[in-house]
Amino acid sequence: MTSSAGKVLVYGGKGALGSNIVKFFRNKNWWVASIDMGPNSEADVNIVVTPSESWQDQNNTIQSKVAETLGHDKVDAILCVAGGWAGGNASSKDFIKNTDLVWKQSVWTSVIATSISSKYLKDGGLLLLTGAQGALTGSPGMIGYGLAKSAVHHLVKSLAEPKSGLPSQATVTAILPATLDTPMNRQFMPKADFSTWTPLETVSSYIFDWIQGKDRPSSGSLIKLITKDSRTECLPV
Repeated sequence: MTSSAGKVLVYGGKGALGSNIVKFFRNKNWWVASIDMGPNSEADVNIVVTPSESWQDQNNTIQSKVAETLGHDKVDAILCVAGGWAGGNASSKDFIKNTDLVWKQSVWTSVIATSISSKYLKDGGLLLLTGAQGALTGSPGMIGYGLAKSAVHHLVKSLAEPKSGLPSQATVTAILPATLDTPMNRQFMPKADFSTWTPLETVSSYIFDWIQGKDRPSSGSLIKLITKDSRTECLPV
């Protein structure tokens, strides 16, 4: 592997936030690997997932490719920003379908990222997962989504406990965005108040600082990203 300022693995590196993170870190001369359903041309290495595969098969494929890519090297951070949204209450015709989808998008990816971290994250490194503010309370209009994200929150809390299997002194945390300022969100909510949406570059910048130990959240914390008047604060739950 070529000389770089640091190494980071981005799970969901082709999505809106993931793509911004990949670009941000590459601009800082970091080595970046992306895991997603499609390649990101800006990443140094791409591991492409087949969504039709089972959870176990996806894990086996990804773990094998990570091992092949890293060898005995370890990374400074593993960032799981894969995910998606789907709504529906218990009577929705797509209730089971949507719940299955968001579970795969958020829980499968977070658990695989966790397993990778147990082997390839440096001591004192950062594992970052993605939760949701909407999952902190009941979410009747998006039950499947709330279910999946609350599972991610539980995973973070569990991993911060002793004997969780993470490397020594590693930090695990989750970001809980409200609304990210993505092209897709602007397309579907063109009349929204964009000054309350969190810019992707801001999220990438926070993560970059945390990896290097600057204002890093305590392990096990769930960090709400609150944007008001185009200013973003990080507030622990």
